[in-house]
Amino acid sequence: MNEPVVLIRLDDNGRVYRPGETLSGEYRVESLPADEVKAIELSVLWYTEGKGNEDMAVHEFKRLARDDGDWIELQRPSRFSTILPASPLSYDGVILKINWCVRVRVFPRQGKEVLGELPFVLGDVHGAEAVPP
Repeated sequence: MNEPVVLIRLDDNGRVYRPGETLSGEYRVESLPADEVKAIELSVLWYTEGKGNEDMAVHEFKRLARDDGDWIELQRPSRFSTILPASPLSYDGVILKINWCVRVRVFPRQGKEVLGELPFVLGDVHGAEAVPP
């Protein structure tokens, strides 16, 4: 059996997003039977890299868990959508970087979690560049 993998796709193919716009897309999990999944978490978040303390904040979060009675479907892609905030904007500076991404974490009944991430850019700010997946 192949290793499980999370695939994430944005509806607008990862263009630069403006504050207040809708970020939407879908994710799917391959090579893992649905009955072996305990929970799935979807987050839209930002994090910093660079000198000093690294920060992270979650803008949107959704958790589906079998123990909570949630239906977890892996045969078809699952949709997500959120309106993006005014800040912080993406930034790719020398000392500090602010990165945005969609993150999907899958928790199987056995074994380690499976993680998928897809970066995107919020704001058309000098120094911000889209990072290829």
